[in-house]
Parts: sequence; structure tokens; C-alpha cells
Amino acid sequence: MIDQILEFNKTFVAQKGYEKYVTDKYPDKKLAVLSCMDTRLTELLPAALGLKNGDAKIIKNAGGLVISAFDSAIRSLIVAIYELGVQEIMVVAHSHCGACHMSYDHFHHQMIARGITDQTLDTIRKCGIDLSHWLEGFKDTHESVRKTVETIKTHPLVPADVVVRGFIIDSEKGELEEVF
Repeated sequence: MIDQILEFNKTFVAQKGYEKYVTDKYPDKKLAVLSCMDTRLTELLPAALGLKNGDAKIIKNAGGLVISAFDSAIRSLIVAIYELGVQEIMVVAHSHCGACHMSYDHFHHQMIARGITDQTLDTIRKCGIDLSHWLEGFKDTHESVRKTVETIKTHPLVPADVVVRGFIIDSEKGELEEVF
């Protein structure tokens, strides 16, 4: 698949397909969106939010979560605020998310089946990584959004004037529901 993508890319560049996407690194709407990496949202999310290329920083991960005060999602948001001028943050989870009910126990069995040893997993734990927490999903999407919004709002490096709001998008229709 990667070789096919590389072939497509050669044609894309040769035909100057990139020209309609040219913008700079600063989001025109001074907005960052933290959302899930779900493939259903690849085009639906920006379309449903009315965003075009260059309007916002879109940060994606499994579940659209901030799982700790210093994970990569919060790091990206901090950079977006201080380096790129972001003034508002939308946390956008979605309906029927695979991270809902995700668990380490589920992944553990799959890891073993794919050749990862319990010794490797024990070594990771001995380094201080709590795999159960790290690979835990959530049970309630609304509560997950509230928790992520609160973690961002109360983060010691996020200025009080940054607006942070949470939403759930219907992964079929694109309709937004604000979570309070």
C-alpha cells in the first residue's frame, strides 16, 4: 500500500495538486480541534465544522483524549497556543467510538498473538508505564469529553483566556452536540 501511495504522490506533485492546499502554519480561525483518529471523521469532521485547509489545527488520537497532563495531545495544544496563536479549543468526540470500552486486557491478548512477549510487557511496566491506564478507553463518551475539557482548562500551562468547549459529533450525520 505504501508503494502505491508513493506512486500516487509522484503524480500529485507533478500535476501540482498541492496548489489548492497552500497556506501557512498559523490557523486562520485561531482554533485547535482535538478529535478521534476514526476514519469516518477524516473528511466529515472538517466539513461538518465548516473548516477548510488552513483554518484550524486538528489534533487526532485514539478517542480524542487527553489521558495525562503531559501527553502528546496536551503538548500539541500547548504548542498551538503559544507558537501558533490558538485562542479556542474544541474537543470533539464522536458516536460509536472504538475507544469506548477499549481495554488493556483486550490488547494484551492481541499483542501475545502477534508475538509480543509477557517479558516485554513486564519490562515496560518496570519502567513505570501503567499499560492498563495507557490503553484504557472510556465507558461514557459524555463523561470522557467533560474530563478532557476539564483537564485542558485546568492545565497549569493553558492560559485562562483560552476558550475550551466539548462536543460529540454524530459519526454518520456530522451533527454536533455540545457537552456541558
